[in-house]
Amino acid sequence: MTTGQLYDLYLKHPSVKTDTRSLLPGDLFFALKGPTFNGNAFAEKAISDGAAYAVIDEPGYILPEKTILVDNVLIALQELARYHRMQFDIPILAITGSNGKTTTKELINAVLSSQFKTYTTEGNLNNHIGIPLTLLKIKKDAEIVVIEMGANHLKEIEGYCRYVLPTHGLITNAGKAHLEGFGSVEGVKKGKGELYDYLRNHQGTAFVMWDYDYLREMSQGIAVIKYGTTEGDITGTVIQSDPYLEVAINKGADIKSIHTQLVGSYNLPNVLAAVTTGTFFNVADKSIKDSIEAYTPSNSRSELIEKDSNKIILDAYNANPGSMKAAIENFIQLKGNEKILLLGAMAELGVDSVKEHRAIIELIDKHSWKEVILVGGDFFKMAHAYTAFSNATEASKWYRQQHFTNSQVLIKGSRSMQMEKIIM
Repeated sequence: MTTGQLYDLYLKHPSVKTDTRSLLPGDLFFALKGPTFNGNAFAEKAISDGAAYAVIDEPGYILPEKTILVDNVLIALQELARYHRMQFDIPILAITGSNGKTTTKELINAVLSSQFKTYTTEGNLNNHIGIPLTLLKIKKDAEIVVIEMGANHLKEIEGYCRYVLPTHGLITNAGKAHLEGFGSVEGVKKGKGELYDYLRNHQGTAFVMWDYDYLREMSQGIAVIKYGTTEGDITGTVIQSDPYLEVAINKGADIKSIHTQLVGSYNLPNVLAAVTTGTFFNVADKSIKDSIEAYTPSNSRSELIEKDSNKIILDAYNANPGSMKAAIENFIQLKGNEKILLLGAMAELGVDSVKEHRAIIELIDKHSWKEVILVGGDFFKMAHAYTAFSNATEASKWYRQQHFTNSQVLIKGSRSMQMEKIIM
């Protein structure tokens, strides 16, 4: 079956699922494979649960009239997404970066949605499966699409661009994240820069944080819209961030200040990115301001939780050396003398892991704390003066036994550490 023929079926059944647990009658089921599962084995269940068709790639699972045999289910899904994407002549904004891409995506979506019918990545479904599924949810009424792209190795962003076909792009930053896959910070820049490469080769437009010299250099040869603290089409600075970030817009929009519900001055570039894209697409200044101010972070990203008289900053969706350092430094600047650090290990740092964890400990050593708890990974393997636990469950048990009150708490760590369990 050709992609065009599969697309005709999709138009009749425009809901695609890859998991029988979320399947609804009339859906198209794509039987993806993974290291520990074979979706083909669930094709019969999908059909019995009401799927219109099951797309499979192993002949042994063919069911008369209800299965579609392809060479590779994943490639078929991605090609179908590309075919669907090609039916739209609208702006498609792709976002990637080491830190802040999900928050930036959410802020931009909030701003653009105030004026346009906008489709965007749900949560952080930003990989080779989530991105095609996002594209296939775009309906005829779409006016703008915002796609988040995650990556942990070279050529990954390049591959996404083949079916996203972005017209606009934004790299939040490129730092010490996924070094195990990228090999080095230069590898990270090259990998994230694959988005710029696509835009450069297809006459696209990039929104660029002009404070970062490396993004200036990487974006050469592309039509750029600049934002930053001192230079750009939009400029802005931090008014205060204790605990919530307030931003002054100094140039490019008639917005004096934005009172966000985000914790941390490190969110300034994310806010400026949202203002910049909104302004570029002619969203009214008041709508930009109102949309950003109404956005409430969730899913353990820059959340402020007040519990048992404690103020808890939960920024535990993910962590790398750059974001960990920024979170700690921001926490140091906040008011309060009863500060508690609960830090989980940073994952996927490869040969630099021990060095980067040691650097975080050295930063902690420079300041006074009520308590410091380090959890898992290389934190648990190296010598230091702080209490250590092997996992968040152990740290949670300890935390509950302390009965802290009137304290300030920072919880941060890589997703694999599940540091949010500490206060659940």
